Amino acid sequence: MRKLIRHFCDFVFGKHKNNTLPRIWILAVDMGIVVFAYILAVLMYFSTDLADLVINWKLIWIYPLPYLIAFLISKTYDGMLRYSGFNDIRKILSSCSLTFVFYIVSKFLFIKFLPWVAIEIYPPFVIIFYHYLITMVMMIILRLVIRRMYNENYKTPTVKQNTIIYGAGDGGTMLLRTLSQDTTSKLRVIAFVDDNPKRVGSQINTIKILSPATAMTEEFIKKHKVEVMVLAIPSLDEKRSKEIMEQGLALNLIVKTIPPFTKWVDGEIKSNQIQDVKIEDLLGRQPITLGKENVTREIKDKVVLVTGAAGSIGSEICRQAMQYNPTKLIMLDQAESPMYDFQFEMNNTPEFKKKRDKMAFVITNVKDPIRMREVFEQYHPQVVFHAAAYKHVPFMEENAYEAVFVNVFGTKLVADLAIEYGVEKFVMISTDKAVNPTNVMGATKRIAEIYTQSRQGNTKFITTRFGNVLGSNGSVVPLFRKQIEQGGPITVTDRRITRFFMTIPEACSLVLEAGSIGEGGDIFVFDMGEKVKIWDLAEKMRKLAHRPEIEIVETGLRPGEKLYEEVLANEENTIKTENEKIMHAIVRKYETSEVDSMIEKLHNELETCDEMKIVAQMKVIVPEFKSNNSIFSQLDK
Repeated sequence: MRKLIRHFCDFVFGKHKNNTLPRIWILAVDMGIVVFAYILAVLMYFSTDLADLVINWKLIWIYPLPYLIAFLISKTYDGMLRYSGFNDIRKILSSCSLTFVFYIVSKFLFIKFLPWVAIEIYPPFVIIFYHYLITMVMMIILRLVIRRMYNENYKTPTVKQNTIIYGAGDGGTMLLRTLSQDTTSKLRVIAFVDDNPKRVGSQINTIKILSPATAMTEEFIKKHKVEVMVLAIPSLDEKRSKEIMEQGLALNLIVKTIPPFTKWVDGEIKSNQIQDVKIEDLLGRQPITLGKENVTREIKDKVVLVTGAAGSIGSEICRQAMQYNPTKLIMLDQAESPMYDFQFEMNNTPEFKKKRDKMAFVITNVKDPIRMREVFEQYHPQVVFHAAAYKHVPFMEENAYEAVFVNVFGTKLVADLAIEYGVEKFVMISTDKAVNPTNVMGATKRIAEIYTQSRQGNTKFITTRFGNVLGSNGSVVPLFRKQIEQGGPITVTDRRITRFFMTIPEACSLVLEAGSIGEGGDIFVFDMGEKVKIWDLAEKMRKLAHRPEIEIVETGLRPGEKLYEEVLANEENTIKTENEKIMHAIVRKYETSEVDSMIEKLHNELETCDEMKIVAQMKVIVPEFKSNNSIFSQLDK
């Protein structure tokens, strides 16, 4: 019997182009079902009345025609039988139901206006109903049987991983259905876990629903050899999601998640949408919801320039700014290869494809006065987001000249051109390392803040400060990932070191919002949430990679590196704004003439290329700059 089934499957699935049954065959089979269902309905109704039985046979060639039209319109034959799912069943239900309604309504009309015609071309109402019911059920059963036969005879043998699904609601139920239909899936669901005590003890397709106290234990995990946990509650709040994920990691499980409902495909989850949990999921916070009115007012129908556009922050600012329909978005960076990749991305992103004429990509350095002037002369930007800067702390300790040239005088050049060409707003991306700086990079950013804040005139200068950004080029996360891929060790400078983190989209949305509410001379700091211990971060990433053998080692603080970042959202030095995530920093104000004199002296020292003299002048401008670098710290004495 099994051989016969196998031969049938070979015929259906393996003898045609792309191993699929021709659509005309599927339509022919469906019409065969319609004819057979009519015969069966007539037999059921007239089994004892042979005269009426013979009369109703005459309709067998006419009656199925509306079903054929309905199938052609709804394309019930268009799906692949072996992958039949909810959408295919929905098409069958709608096409059969519409045909049934058509027969009922049209027969009533004929009975009322042309009763003799109704008798000739319509069977009794009961036969119409029987036929509708039999056709619909047989078509659905055929698809489910074919799918089951294919799964049993063609599924790829794989080593299954025992899996628990956390969440027995719509997400979990849909996930179970997806996994049961996917012949290549390695996940075998053995239990559901749910926080709702009303669901505990019930079953979904014979799979039991257990409480967290029962299933999320070492005893249960070992007894049932569970390897994977999939969190299937898309609407769950951020805090509870992280708790469940970390609970799964503590049990040495592979933790996966499903996307939110809005990203499901035709109301279903696809197997390739089941993703491993990333470190960003464990460190992320409640998503920030911002009103778009302020940003729309500042960007829509305006020419916007973004420097450092190929970087992690600059590129995200470009993506978000483009959504507000600027007249022109000029994306400027000196890095050729990253800029080429970013240009390709923007030109091929579906939502931006039609806006290619509104995008310009410029390769130049912000410290090049000739080229930068040409850019301002050509495009006349109205809003500038200045994200171009050197940001790697240890690297800038060894290259103080370049750090000052780009971060200070590059910013000065762009700011001066902004004033000259009548830019409405200039938003500078700064860093929390500018607060009581202990390194050259942080000090250069503070000097850039001082310079832009001292400018007076029609151009409004706004500064935004925030800490580490998850996944950015300067973040420890890519470094740790690379170290894990290479087999370790993971290097942490100090077990006690902590940092603030936020996601790239979150940081950039706050930059746009802060830029829109700034009135000139403002320095805005962002709510960075809770501190994260870098050692704990390394341990979580090691668990996510399931590489417990990789060692985490301390290497000692690097030159200029802080043990703890400053708390920016301090009640004593900030005031609230209309957005609870953005605070207005209270900092010392500088006179324009005083700043110009200090900057001129710094430029004179820069021309000597003597880094000790350069840093010494930086300390004059930023008295709170206390270097952690043994080379420059002697200047503090």
